[in-house]
Amino acid sequence: MRGLILVPIAALSLSGCLAKTALDVATAPVRVASKAVDLATTSQSEADQKRGREIRQREERLGQLQRERDKNEKECFEGDNRACAMLSQINAEIKFLMPQIPYEPEAPR
Repeated sequence: MRGLILVPIAALSLSGCLAKTALDVATAPVRVASKAVDLATTSQSEADQKRGREIRQREERLGQLQRERDKNEKECFEGDNRACAMLSQINAEIKFLMPQIPYEPEAPR
């Protein structure tokens, strides 16, 4: 007698699980496809952040190069031939980096 009461209750609870599973299986391809599209595309804000990060890195490198150039220029004037050769390499790298950094006019005072 007890078994007869438990069977309908078990059937009802299992049907809810089966419906949920069927829904999950049916919507899985859509979720996977939308996730793939999201991973494959870049939003405009993500692209802007990446561009800003690249510009900051170039600006930092340019600052390092300018400090090295000043140091090597002083040593070159003192007669260090190796410093003169380094100065030439540094100037070439600065010349390469300059067009990649956007110009920002100073704000009026």
